[in-house]
This record gives sequence, structure tokens and C-alpha cells, in this order.
Amino acid sequence: MAKFITLGCYTAKGLGGFVNNPGTDRKAATSALAAAGGAKVTRYAGLRGKYDFMAEIEGTFEQAAAAAMVAVSSGAVSDFTILEDVNLNEIAKTAQKMASTYKEPGK
Repeated sequence: MAKFITLGCYTAKGLGGFVNNPGTDRKAATSALAAAGGAKVTRYAGLRGKYDFMAEIEGTFEQAAAAAMVAVSSGAVSDFTILEDVNLNEIAKTAQKMASTYKEPGK
């Protein structure tokens, strides 16, 4: 299965949920959401910086995107980004094979 790193920000509504219930378990909620679509959360963390949280999800892009759709449509999350975990060495091997066939514009 593919791995995806999802990043997002809490809206005022989402942060209000934390203020009303500081003990809320977002990893459990995110895991349940992913599991409902057949995916698995392997890591969840709150973050300091541009994004408020990250979740690593094993599954398909469609499963990760569906989880994002549900979270964003709730109004509690915004600025959701999905990044795919890739093997740069394998990409470079393919690029090496392709490089000899590439012609720059004008050549």
C-alpha cells in the first residue's frame, strides 16, 4: 500500500472543539475516519508551524482524499495537503533511462 502524509490546519471551529474538550483524541478520531474507508493511520502528530497536524496514512490516494473531503467539509479543518511518500532513488533510475531521449525546446 502507498503511504501518504496529510497536513492540515484547524479552523476556529476546530480549535473551539479543543477548548471545550482539551482531552479530545484526534489520533483515534482520524484513525476511525481512515478505517471507515479501508485505510490505516500509522502516525498522527500535532505540529507547531504552518500546519497544526499531520497524519501518515497507508492506503490509496482516493482513501486519503476521501478522508480529507470529510474533514474539510466538517468545517473544523482547512488548508489540507496530501503528500505521497515516494522512493526518490527509483524515480532517479527512471529519469536516467529517459534523459537520453529528451530534447530541449528549440533543439
